[in-house]
This record gives sequence, C-alpha cells and structure tokens, in this order.
Amino acid sequence: MKNTKYIFVTGGVLSSLGKGISSSSIATLLKHSGYQISILKIDPYINVDPGTMSPLEHGEVFVTFDGAETDLDIGHYERFLNKDFSKQNNFTTGQIYLSVIEKERKGKYLGKTIQIVPHIVDEIKNRIKSAGENSDFLVVELGGTVGDMEGMPYLEAMRQMKHELGNDLVISIHVTLIPLIKAAGELKTKPTQHSVQELRRIGISPQIILARCEKPLSKELKKKLALSCDVDDDSVIVAEDAESIYKCPMNFLKEGILTPIARRFKINQLNPKMDEWDMLVKKIISPKNSLNIAFVGKYLNLKESYKSLTEALTHAGANLDTRVNIKWIDSENITSSNINMFGDVDSILIPGGFGERGVNGKIEAIKYARENKIPFLGICLGMQLCIVEFARNVLGILDANSTEFDTKTKNPFIYLIEDFIDQQGKEQIRTHQSPMGGTMRLGEYECKIKPKTILWNAYNYKDTIKERHRHRYEANPKYKNDLQAKGLIISGESKSGLIEAVEIKEHPFFIGVQFHPEFTSRLQNPNPIILEFVKKTLEFQKK
Repeated sequence: MKNTKYIFVTGGVLSSLGKGISSSSIATLLKHSGYQISILKIDPYINVDPGTMSPLEHGEVFVTFDGAETDLDIGHYERFLNKDFSKQNNFTTGQIYLSVIEKERKGKYLGKTIQIVPHIVDEIKNRIKSAGENSDFLVVELGGTVGDMEGMPYLEAMRQMKHELGNDLVISIHVTLIPLIKAAGELKTKPTQHSVQELRRIGISPQIILARCEKPLSKELKKKLALSCDVDDDSVIVAEDAESIYKCPMNFLKEGILTPIARRFKINQLNPKMDEWDMLVKKIISPKNSLNIAFVGKYLNLKESYKSLTEALTHAGANLDTRVNIKWIDSENITSSNINMFGDVDSILIPGGFGERGVNGKIEAIKYARENKIPFLGICLGMQLCIVEFARNVLGILDANSTEFDTKTKNPFIYLIEDFIDQQGKEQIRTHQSPMGGTMRLGEYECKIKPKTILWNAYNYKDTIKERHRHRYEANPKYKNDLQAKGLIISGESKSGLIEAVEIKEHPFFIGVQFHPEFTSRLQNPNPIILEFVKKTLEFQKK
C-alpha cells in the first residue's frame, strides 16, 4: 500500500474564493509531474447530497459515473485531471452523521456514548484515508470558511491526521482573500492574518498561503504575510484573477507553488509537463475563430447551474481554436412573436432541467431551429421536448405532452416508467409516488448507436458508448415507429430499448440526447457530441 501524502485546502475570510479551482490546479500540476493523484471534496452541509437542492440554492449537481449526485467541484476535478471520480470523492456532514447513527443502532460502538470526538472525527478520518488509497497524493478540499461551526469536526480531523502521520505526509494550504480597498488603492492583509490566527487557535498551522487578489502582491506585502502567518517567504502564492480557470495551474507554476510542496514532503523537484495544456489555454484566451450559441435555459439567475455544460463548450472551442460566445436566453421570455431573438446566433442549445416552467419557450426554440435548419443540440429535457415538438408540429398530435407537465395527457410521448430493469439487471421501481431522491436514473449507462447517424459519426463510428444520466422521465418507446415514419431518427437506444438519442437527417445538425454529455467533457478530452455540435456550428457559420 502506498504511503499517501495529504494536502488539505481550507478557505478563509469569505466563501467562493476558488478553493475548487485551486485544489484542481494543484492536483493537475502533481499529475503532470508523474504522480498518481486523487482528490476529495468535503461539504459541511447536513443534506445527504445536493440532489434535492435547488440549482439556484447550490449551483449544479454533478453526477459521477457510479451515480452519485455530488458538489459541482467534483466536475472541476474531472475536467482538470481528465479522470473519473466516484461517490468516494465527495462526502457531506449528513452522510457522516447518518453512517455513525446507523452503526450505533447496530451496536457497533458497544454501548459507548456517541460523541463528535472520537466517533464523528474517526468516521471523517476513515473516509479521507479511504479516498487516498493507492494514490501518491490526496488533495482534500474542505468546503465553507474557517470559523464556520459546521466545519469544526473536519478541522479537528485534519489536526489529528497531522499529529498521527507527521509533517512529511500532511500539509495545509489556506486560500484567503487579500481585499483591494479601491478608494485608497491598497491591498489589505489583515483579514488573512485573522483567518490564519483562527486556524492556529484550533491547532492547524498552514504551510502555504494562497492569496486571492485582484492585482499582484508586492514583495513587501508577501514578506509581511509570510512573517505574520508564520510561513516561509516562498510559500505565499499569489492567486490573481485569471483570464480562464484553466490558466490557474500555469499561474501557480510560475508563482513557484511546487517548491514548498516538494520541500515539505521531502521529495525531488517537481517538473510537470504542461505543453499541451498550455497550448489549449492559449486557444481559449486568443482563438482564431468565434461563434455565437443561444443557450436557452431557466436557471439563469445562477449560471453555475449549468457549469459543466458551459465548460464543455469551452473545451470544444479550445480544441477547435474557437471562442464560444454564449447568448443567454430565458425560456420564459420566448414566444412565437419574438422568435427573431435567435436571428443573430449560429446555433441553439437547450440543456436539461426539471418542471413545467419555461417549457413552451423551449418548444418554440426547437421549432425555430428545426424549420430554419439552424444547428441544434438538446440535452435530457431538451431531447424530450424535441420529441414533443415533433409530435405536435409534424405528426399533428396537438395534445402530445410529457406526464411531467400533464399527468392525464392522452398522448404521453414522455412518461415515467413504472418498472424499469436497469443495466445491472436489478429492478428499479420508479413511480410518481416515489420519494423525490429515489426516482432518478443516475450515473453511467450504455447507449447502442445506430450506424451512419450524426451520433455514430460524432463518436468515431462506435457501436456502443457509455454516458451519464440524471432524469426521472423517459421517451415513450410506444411512439418510435410513428416518429421514425415522419423522419425523426432514433439514433441511440439503451440495452432495454429506451430512447437515448433522436435526430433529423435532412438538417445540417439536429440532435437530442437523453444523457448528459457535459459530465464527461474535459479540457484535454472534450465530449464527442458537444465537440461535433460546435464544429458543425462553425461550418454553418462560414457558409
């Protein structure tokens, strides 16, 4: 078993400083230095997972290949490291307490009084160590901010692991804000000093300070921070606002973050090979081409709700040397009378979503793309609405609908399957009476592709692919023949015959997919169907 080295990343002063990007960047540099890397996000909230939380409350729910609904930072980890992670790489306070209580009910603590120390903290430590098995390094990101009461058991677990494993196997990196007081034109270090004092009060002394700021720190300020926070002079790393999140690893490398990491862990100098990464980042920042995509959504008040998809468009653009400009369109504002709002875009994208709000506007957008032969990609609900739109406007079935929006519809082109045999052969009961968190088809499923289709070409002529799902409703196979007779091709199906993809042949590019391709897109390995969508958009634009 490997002697795993642990890097704990905490945040101070305020939230949303970019701990996830910082953790991903550090892990990326270590991976490109030739090491086996794993990464873990700890969320201090009491929800068991973010699956039932509103996107406007928490941002996107990211789905792993094994069906875990996780924090969106897991998406950053996969996109940066070009690696699949699992439910083991994210846990919450809710999961910790649930696990401890279940063990207590089964008598596994032999009648002991259950306390935060040692029982809760031991459960945390065990999960951290489990996530780090068979890796050279485990980067552990603790959500929230130092000083939050929810985070105290995790900080205690960090302190104990440092005590148990020693300085050669555990280091602490603190991400903190250096605010710019614009009226005075000064950067202030006092909030960082107080944040580090709070950490030290509970027994943790960070070895590296990641200073988030709007402009560079002077040598004098760096020395002041190093002295007041008791870190080495080369261990104050400036994390300036970057033109792209994917430039952060290069910026950290330039700042010399690997020097104190190597010294602390007593390993040889780290020399990451970042040539390909650097080339892609340059194409993000200064591309040769540009195009405009209409992004028709309904969670636009918090665009983090669509984080994986917007990043997937960036990946595709980087690999095609193209800037993808997103025109955000609220589907609630679309009507047949103002459909000309799509006149200045090169293609239309409709993402996944839940609920009836904004559905009619999305259907109008699909009709416009289909009739005007504009490149179109529909994802999850986007695919389901492709079918509803086609049924209403091509098949002439005006009351075609989804039971999600009309439980009594006589033509349920989209419906909730009562009994479904999943790919593992286990019966999965899914009804309208099931608990909200238990009615999903979640995680990776196989899709069999029809030859000589858009999907087949995009996935390099593969007969079978695996993509991730997160949805409750399915396209009703009962209508397959009617749809195909009028020109809507079923280009992808699951093992059990569920519709996974539909497309129109006599169209430059029109496809809807039931799965979420954005969950498997990475900077160095963009998802094939999203890459093909951007590629066809570029070709359409140049005609």
